[in-house]
Amino acid sequence: MKKILVVDDSPSWVRHHIFNIKYVLGENNAEILTANSAKEGDNVLSMNIDKPFDIIFTDMQMEPDFLPLNAGEWLIKQIQFYPEYKDTKIVIISASPRIDKIAEKYGVDFIPKRLCQTTVPYVQVLTL
Repeated sequence: MKKILVVDDSPSWVRHHIFNIKYVLGENNAEILTANSAKEGDNVLSMNIDKPFDIIFTDMQMEPDFLPLNAGEWLIKQIQFYPEYKDTKIVIISASPRIDKIAEKYGVDFIPKRLCQTTVPYVQVLTL
């Protein structure tokens, strides 16, 4: 069973990601936790430090508290700070036109939101 965290400030996007994850992995093959902001995501990370997440999906543009960074960038830096999360796959899901550059900067995967309408990108990141 994969342990997955979904961080997004849009409840409809959170539901969309959960649906696609369960569709790809199967209803009982994923433990999915959610957070509605980067700060909340960081709290969830620290509360699960003894059993780290396998995969974390994060939006980029959430609360504006971390300017000039996007909230998602701040969260990625937090995730990468924890040694317990060194093997965790991080996936940015964003409508940002610079998503590829941001992903490259932090060495993480990405899915443009415009491609999230199908399960194909989820298959690619969940089954590798």
